[in-house]
Amino acid sequence: MTLDDLPNSRTEPDGSAVIRVLSYNIRSMRDDEDALARVIRACRPDVVFVQEAPRFFRWRKHAARLAAKSELVVLTGGATASGPLLLCSLRVTVERTEDVLLPLTPGLHRRGLATAVVRVGSARLGLVGCHLSLSSDERYAQAGMALDRLAALDAPHAIVAGDVNDEPDGSAFRRLAAELQDCWAVRPWGGEHTWAPGEPRKRIDAVFATKGIEVLGCGVPQGLPGVTDADLRAATDHLPVLAALRVPGRP
Repeated sequence: MTLDDLPNSRTEPDGSAVIRVLSYNIRSMRDDEDALARVIRACRPDVVFVQEAPRFFRWRKHAARLAAKSELVVLTGGATASGPLLLCSLRVTVERTEDVLLPLTPGLHRRGLATAVVRVGSARLGLVGCHLSLSSDERYAQAGMALDRLAALDAPHAIVAGDVNDEPDGSAFRRLAAELQDCWAVRPWGGEHTWAPGEPRKRIDAVFATKGIEVLGCGVPQGLPGVTDADLRAATDHLPVLAALRVPGRP
């Protein structure tokens, strides 16, 4: 598979929806936001799972500006989820949203989840955006909380995506991968490592999907038409993960 043949978004004759999903840690938009928006636009996502969205002064305006520059709209999250933010295209119909703050461990950063249930055509799916702790024990617990929240959405299909702060052999990553498909491992496409852009050597950002979703490709979109190395370096300190997924529609 070459970088220009990742499936585009579409609705299949059987009612299933092919969607593009992007996960991206944007470091509070402290870097080159024009480069950031160019990367997002070039990926042509239906849903973007953002981590480290702006959380302080005028954070809603910053989120709205990024969405507009990326030709998307704000779905949910931001400061109300302590960083995770969901953006989506107009192809997505929103059923409900909920931002969840996770238990605070004294001395550590507050974490949260941005969640939603959406429809794309006749496909209905849950979304959980996360940015897990730097502490291994807390990170493992938060992975379980993300799975619990996913189950509570009561959607037939679902995606968890974000900055796991853990590599595939870590306990939190393995906890998610035991219940969900690790999309890169199922069908690798593009690059593997997501941190740091100058010399990527770790895969700590990931897209996970429930078993009924077909993974068509997943990885770092380096070399995708419109995505340049210069923009990837300028946009933030993580590399994005782009996945193409086929979500079954209603029978």
